[in-house]
Amino acid sequence: MPHVLLAGKLHPAGLALLRVAQGVTFDHVEEISEASYQPYLAEADAMVIRTQPLSAASIARAPRLQIVSRHGVGFDAVDVVALNARRIPLCIVGDVNSVSVAEHAMMMMLACAKQLIRSDAAVRHGPWGWRNQLQQSELAGKCLLILGYGRIGRHLARMAAAFNMQIRAYDPYLAMQGWPEGAVPAVSDLAEGLAWADVVSVHLPKADRPILGATEIAQLRRGAIVVNTARGGIVAEAALVDALTSGHIAAAALDVFDAEPPSPDNPLLRIDNLILTPHIAGLTAQAAERMAVASVQNVLDHFSGKLDQGLVVNRQQIK
Repeated sequence: MPHVLLAGKLHPAGLALLRVAQGVTFDHVEEISEASYQPYLAEADAMVIRTQPLSAASIARAPRLQIVSRHGVGFDAVDVVALNARRIPLCIVGDVNSVSVAEHAMMMMLACAKQLIRSDAAVRHGPWGWRNQLQQSELAGKCLLILGYGRIGRHLARMAAAFNMQIRAYDPYLAMQGWPEGAVPAVSDLAEGLAWADVVSVHLPKADRPILGATEIAQLRRGAIVVNTARGGIVAEAALVDALTSGHIAAAALDVFDAEPPSPDNPLLRIDNLILTPHIAGLTAQAAERMAVASVQNVLDHFSGKLDQGLVVNRQQIK
């Protein structure tokens, strides 16, 4: 009888799916930390995990582990190499939160353009006359560069098109695999795309170095807007602070950070043309339910021999 370890808070719909599953038992540890779930690893045949790390040391403490299912689409906190060594599949949930993330990115773009933080402060604390500085701008007619043109990027493109924005996208992986049909053209050279853009929205996976470092940020038009709802470390935080402080970037918005939560002395917290949200772009009530159900269903499908291999991110490495 397979035993499942649920690590982190899970929507009740996911728990209900496990409770009615035949021949499956489970432990549920709601605290989101690696230490909290380690006492349960020895009995786990499968694991559903939120955002906390899954290190090689933890994997070694789970001799029965057969599958890991991520409650989401990112997996940079999981030691995939250690899973590969034991031929353990790592699954993601597929297209369950892309609309939520795209909506959040669109909201952030609008909030930056309209200088929402400063507008709110002008009403609460004054001066009311701040409004006459005309720092707010429109998105209509602006040039949007989407970095990463997967499901989220394509949803965002459709939303931005409704605001009459000019849209291009940069995605080296898709450029090699075949660009999707549609009206959004590909940008092959990142520097060229950045020089063209008024707004940049990041939807690429994390790499070994920031995709938007000091050099790339300097290539943006003065007064540009930067939004990151992907992963911390993709936008260099120190370079972003400098660009916001100097006015090279008019406004920015971050849902993700190098360290989460950011420390109280992080200079990001002291900038009033920067909008911050606590890694919630994909955490709508609707998306949370879909992620919980999908992440649990991956485990059940694995044990019934029906797992969708398209959701196994390391399928090539464990053949």
